[in-house]
Amino acid sequence: MTATSHYFATCAKGLEPLLFDELQQLGLEQVQQTVAGCRFESDCEGAYRVCLWSRLASRVLLMLGQCDVGRQLESVTQAISETLWHEHFTAEQSFVVSFTGQNQQIRHTQFGAQLVKDGIVDHFRQQGLDRPSVDRENPDLRVHAHLHKDRLTWYLDLVGEPLHRRGYRLEQGAAPLRETLAAAIALRAGVTSDTQVLMDPFCGSGTLLLEAAMIVLDHAPGLRRQSWGLQRWRQYQPQLWQQLINEAEQRFAQASERSQLTIYGSDNDPRMLGIADQNATRLGITDRCHWQASDATKTQAPSSTVGHCVMLCNPPYGERLGEEVETLLLYRRLGQQLRQHFAGWQIAILAGDESLLKRLKLRSHKKYKLYNGALEVILALYDMQKKQLEFTQEQSSDLANRLKKNYQKLEKWAAKEGLSAWRVYDADLPEYNAAVDVYNEHLVIQEYAAPKDIPPAVAKERLWYLLDTLAEVLPFSAANMHLKVRQKQSGKQQYQRQQLRHIITTVHEYNAQFEVNLSDYLDTGLFLDHRWARRELGRLSDDKNVLNLFAYTCTASVQAALGGAQQVTSVDLSKTYLSWGEDNFRLNGLPVRQHQFIQADCLQWLQRQPPQQRFDVIFLDPPTFSNSKRMQDVLDIQRDHVMLLKLAARLLKDDGVILFSNNKRKFKLDQEGLKDAFLRAEDWTSRSISQDFARHKGIHHLFKVTHHHE
Repeated sequence: MTATSHYFATCAKGLEPLLFDELQQLGLEQVQQTVAGCRFESDCEGAYRVCLWSRLASRVLLMLGQCDVGRQLESVTQAISETLWHEHFTAEQSFVVSFTGQNQQIRHTQFGAQLVKDGIVDHFRQQGLDRPSVDRENPDLRVHAHLHKDRLTWYLDLVGEPLHRRGYRLEQGAAPLRETLAAAIALRAGVTSDTQVLMDPFCGSGTLLLEAAMIVLDHAPGLRRQSWGLQRWRQYQPQLWQQLINEAEQRFAQASERSQLTIYGSDNDPRMLGIADQNATRLGITDRCHWQASDATKTQAPSSTVGHCVMLCNPPYGERLGEEVETLLLYRRLGQQLRQHFAGWQIAILAGDESLLKRLKLRSHKKYKLYNGALEVILALYDMQKKQLEFTQEQSSDLANRLKKNYQKLEKWAAKEGLSAWRVYDADLPEYNAAVDVYNEHLVIQEYAAPKDIPPAVAKERLWYLLDTLAEVLPFSAANMHLKVRQKQSGKQQYQRQQLRHIITTVHEYNAQFEVNLSDYLDTGLFLDHRWARRELGRLSDDKNVLNLFAYTCTASVQAALGGAQQVTSVDLSKTYLSWGEDNFRLNGLPVRQHQFIQADCLQWLQRQPPQQRFDVIFLDPPTFSNSKRMQDVLDIQRDHVMLLKLAARLLKDDGVILFSNNKRKFKLDQEGLKDAFLRAEDWTSRSISQDFARHKGIHHLFKVTHHHE
């Protein structure tokens, strides 16, 4: 078959310009770039060459026919049946149809595929032949049909399995990079036959390095594949195909003799390095490879590198919420290493988004938008032959000094108090507007909303400088630093759970232990600033009947029970938090059955209770504002606190005590309203502020409320 035919080479979105250049370099003419691929005209040899040598194409499709799709869909089946299918495969072979696109007549790809299949089967029947069978899993040949507007085109697939399946990668990591994308990265990075050193500090199973090495060593990407669709095509020319295979083997052998290429791959997972070495062995280049288990943030250029040196890497994206601190600090450390140790290198980094690249503090000279599967990513190129200056303003040392001072002082205080959860920093310096809490070996960083006059970019830069500094001056690993955004929330945002990661630890508070969740909620399950109030509740609870309203995870209830309470009744709207509270009781060796855990709207529950003086102590710590869907009433603590205290006091014994706290910054107690309700309040706020919250006297308010009979 020497006649020229029309073909379509498909590729991933973003690779079309590279594929266009590649097809022209393969000697093809009449190449036309389009969406998700390139059309070209060629004889059979040219098409075979594309199959064997294209590093970027996903499939090579031979166009067999076209027709307009009108209202009479029978005409579509008829047009398809007129294609000489029996010249392409036999009735004994199996096939499958894939269909893309839609219009008003064909709205579902499954229906479109059925139309094409019917046309193929009709052709065989019209030829007096048996109908071929459909095999969706392992067909002999694949037919592709594409509908664009009202024009349907159908093709025969010459490759079978997609071309990114080169045959050398039998095992891969958890987040594999498709081989065609890896090849595109290497080409964009300027890898050529003259490249002498390749390096990847996040190499995983080695895909980036091996695809780049095949470019340097003139290794045809399809050379190690065992199966091809074209080999089951009736017009297959085995001698021509073998001739191209022999030529490819010869080119690889010649380039291997000529090239001085050395490959350096490192990863923190030794198992992945073993897989990378096996992949390199299948390609026949393992003798050029040096694999090492190491931390990418400490990577340095090999000591004896000369000539054209290229680093290609695909660091973690930190896609899941909560991983961003570790990921962004990783990029920061990587940028520092590249600046210090890789002068003269060409570097290509595939990143999840711009914010990650900004942490490198390097100037790129090119950026490309690509797709890693469905995920949009950015390829940034850096020329380290040019001087790379840190282009951000130098920050003062005030923050580092403050963090060191706070940590040294408060760590000793917390140990003496018997606390393993405490606040080390609370927006001490106004420009670094966040709170930082210690939970055992973890840090939880809560970013406050920046003032409106601070540009978002400035606020973000300050936050990441805070994180940088925390990692440098405090003894906590980046993996144990968890970032949360704390700002005024409303509607669906209020108490919205984050993506589940289940980072849980047990902390000590005086004589109690509490389970805290550092990743899955905006709050951890423990309000650190209320610890004094919880301990005081325990002191008041000996041999008493205690009620804890808005109980949350029942940490105050635990202190009451540990203080000797006869019974503690905990009321909260959330079943999840009450279950958490029961776990906290068990953690402290307290019998759950002796106490009550009631799931209810606290306001409604109080209103339903008949006046009955049955509690000696009531702990009342309501939210500042709540409009939960399950609450019939909207609670505003400034407006409603007298009403709430009156309802609670109906259940309080004559000599009983209410500990009333809230976190409204500018809260003002309505003394006259309480007096009219025959209640008296004593302000315990100042004594309840622990040393680690001393900077913010208004972080909460605490009152001892009792009956007052004149």
